[in-house]
Amino acid sequence: MTIAYVGIGSNLDDPRRQVLNAFSDLDSLPHTRVVKKSSLYRTAPMGHADQPDFINAVAQLETGLPAERLLAELQALEQRHGRKRSFPNAPRTLDLDVLLYGNARIQSDTLTVPHPRMHERAFVLKPLLEIAPELAFKKQLDSCKGQKVERLD
Repeated sequence: MTIAYVGIGSNLDDPRRQVLNAFSDLDSLPHTRVVKKSSLYRTAPMGHADQPDFINAVAQLETGLPAERLLAELQALEQRHGRKRSFPNAPRTLDLDVLLYGNARIQSDTLTVPHPRMHERAFVLKPLLEIAPELAFKKQLDSCKGQKVERLD
C-alpha cells in the first residue's frame, strides 16, 4: 500500500457538498481508503480570477493502485461530478489532483508527482500540512502568505 495525498477543489454546484462527497467517493475507490481528511478551506481563484471562490481540502489515502491508475480513477470521479474542461483554470464542479504518491517522483505525459505547482499554492499547502505536519512544506507555505485562504468550521 502507498500513502498518497489528493487535493480536492470545487467552485460550482454547491462546492462544499462537492468536496464532502469527494471524500466519500475517494474512500470507495478500489484498493483505496481515506486515512485523513483536512478541514475545508475557502480560497480565492488563481489564474482566471473572474469566478466564484473555491472550497478546497486534502485527503490522505492509503492505496494499492499504481499512480497512473489512481489518476484515471480521480478523473473518472471528476467526470461523474460533471467536470467540464473548457479552458485552463476554468470554474469546476470538482478538481482532484495527485499531490504526492509515496516518495515517488513521476514525470509522464499525464502525471507529474510531486504536483508541479503545489509549492506555490496556499490552498494546497495549508490543508496538506494540517493533516501531515511532518511533511517539509512550511517554508513554501510561508512564501504564499499573500494568498487568501480561510479555514471553515
